[in-house]
Amino acid sequence: MARDPILALARSALGFRRLRPGQREAVRALLDGRDVLAVLPTGSGKSAIYQLAALRIPGPTVVVSPLVALQRDQVEAIARRRLAGGAGQANATIPAGERRQAIEDFSAGDLEFLFLAPEQLARSETLEQVVAARPSLLVVDEAHCISTWGHDFRPEYGRLGELREAMGRPLAVALTATAAPPVRREIIERLGLRDPVVVVRGFDRPNIHLAVERFSEADAKDDALVARVAAGDGGPGIIYAATRARTGELAGRLAGAGVDAVAYHAGLRAADRRAAQEAFMAGARTVIVATTAFGMGIDKPDVRFVLHADAPDSLDAYHQELGRAGRDGKPADAVLFYRPEDLGLRRFFAGGARVGPGQLEAVARALADGHDPSDDAGLREATGLSPSRLEAARNLLDRAGGQVAAAAALAADDHRVEQSRIEMLRGYAEDDACRRELLLTYFGEPFEPPCGACDNCEAGLSAEDRPAPDELPFEVDSRVRHKAWGPGRVLRYDGDRMVVLFDRAGYRTLSVTTVLERRLLRAR
Repeated sequence: MARDPILALARSALGFRRLRPGQREAVRALLDGRDVLAVLPTGSGKSAIYQLAALRIPGPTVVVSPLVALQRDQVEAIARRRLAGGAGQANATIPAGERRQAIEDFSAGDLEFLFLAPEQLARSETLEQVVAARPSLLVVDEAHCISTWGHDFRPEYGRLGELREAMGRPLAVALTATAAPPVRREIIERLGLRDPVVVVRGFDRPNIHLAVERFSEADAKDDALVARVAAGDGGPGIIYAATRARTGELAGRLAGAGVDAVAYHAGLRAADRRAAQEAFMAGARTVIVATTAFGMGIDKPDVRFVLHADAPDSLDAYHQELGRAGRDGKPADAVLFYRPEDLGLRRFFAGGARVGPGQLEAVARALADGHDPSDDAGLREATGLSPSRLEAARNLLDRAGGQVAAAAALAADDHRVEQSRIEMLRGYAEDDACRRELLLTYFGEPFEPPCGACDNCEAGLSAEDRPAPDELPFEVDSRVRHKAWGPGRVLRYDGDRMVVLFDRAGYRTLSVTTVLERRLLRAR
């Protein structure tokens, strides 16, 4: 058998015995000079992809990550492994002198890896020194943050495409643990990835049991959640709530029921957040009740349950959050405590985040008047927009070539997709189909039910009214075109219903009978 050079490198440089799914394909693509988007679960070794590629690609590597703790961990890991060239980091937690030294060392060619927060890279003086180093590889970690309607959009990520251009378009690898097809498309578009190799692996977590508990009254829902946790075996768990106030309320109720719980949200003082997180990670606290501010970069292997006291904003967010359970491979539970009225809050948040034509016009006018596109403070003063709205408007105008009308049309498309994601969450909560199939097909990963590890499959509901393959009008994963909504991809069937992800209209559930009678779809 021919020697595998990538595995040999992984063994000698990183001490690996074997490569994990997706690693070889991604590294091979980078070594062949191809941009890469890798969507791989947490703990799958995404950092090894760029480390292995960097050891074989001449020139230094820039790693952009919003997670300061992970930056530190990676720098320390590279030092332990004594990888050629070493690594430095530059973020707000590093003393100014050390930041300057790391950037100067990188610019002088004395470092192979430089870890930067996106806001650091956006500074002109930092960018000039990074450009001077002539980086050959740009790594964008947590790449889903670039999606303007994604579940964790960060405005400072919006400029990474233009910053890559300023660096001379080095080879790029975008890494994330969760990205549905629309998010993948936006990552590719915003980073300017050219014909990238897209590696998607591991959305299924078969050791996690999936369930939904439905309620009509808010008090009954909270009572059931507290009772479930109080009656459990005491294993570590995470409870997600929609608002800061809810985290404190539920943590108090759990404490009253004898559960060692602590609240966590972005409104707490930094020291209190750190103390809560450290107590949970060390096992001093059994349960942490948190908003979505908690979790990114958290890798506690023995979390036995993830409960959602309120509906998340999308299945993208839900998949990422429930995936924090059972990372040790042992059985774990993911339960959504669901009340249909809770989706109203998500629709409100989605509607409030829209960028309107007037706001687009204000940004376009400011740019036309000579404002520097990179001068965030000046543009905010000229337009009166918040940082997130300004970045969203600027991104839309960039995508539309500066045309306000085209940008408004893109904003409307994005809003339709976002609203459709909320409806897909409703489908997950209210459908009798296999929950694992509902979740995986949302991400474009076909799955044949029953899974045997969700409440619907255990009740025998998921096997009812499933069409035979030869009865399907269009194959799963095939491309189709709708008369009004344009092109899309068939995700799954459930009885007389089919789910199609349209490029511009988002997720839609259609009646197969109606589709055939009215000839609404045709194969592409």
